[in-house]
Amino acid sequence: MGRGIVGIVHAFDVLGDPVRRRILELLATGEQTSGEVSAVIRSEFGISQPAVSQHLRVLRESGFASVRAEGTRRLYAVQAEPLREVDAWLDRFRGFWEQRLDALGTELARGRRERRLREETSGDD
Repeated sequence: MGRGIVGIVHAFDVLGDPVRRRILELLATGEQTSGEVSAVIRSEFGISQPAVSQHLRVLRESGFASVRAEGTRRLYAVQAEPLREVDAWLDRFRGFWEQRLDALGTELARGRRERRLREETSGDD
């Protein structure tokens, strides 16, 4: 289900929040209860349980997370499709930073090589 540019902008709004990004990181390791997520987020960010619940709701309503009931527990999981759409949108820009990273790697290798040559020549004294 393609989201188009409006959906991508909304996705960045959702992912722009550090609490929601951290929740997704936690869920990326596997399905977790709301209590497990809440305990980690509350300890790391110092926010209330209702605030964590609000972030989980935003992730659920935006399609980034799903929830299922298991008895009295609510289990959350990452939904990959919105992340794939963001990745596909970002793909057209990867060339910009990959070229720069390749250039940086070349410069770092050149610096190491020059340092090694200086050390070899200074060690011959």
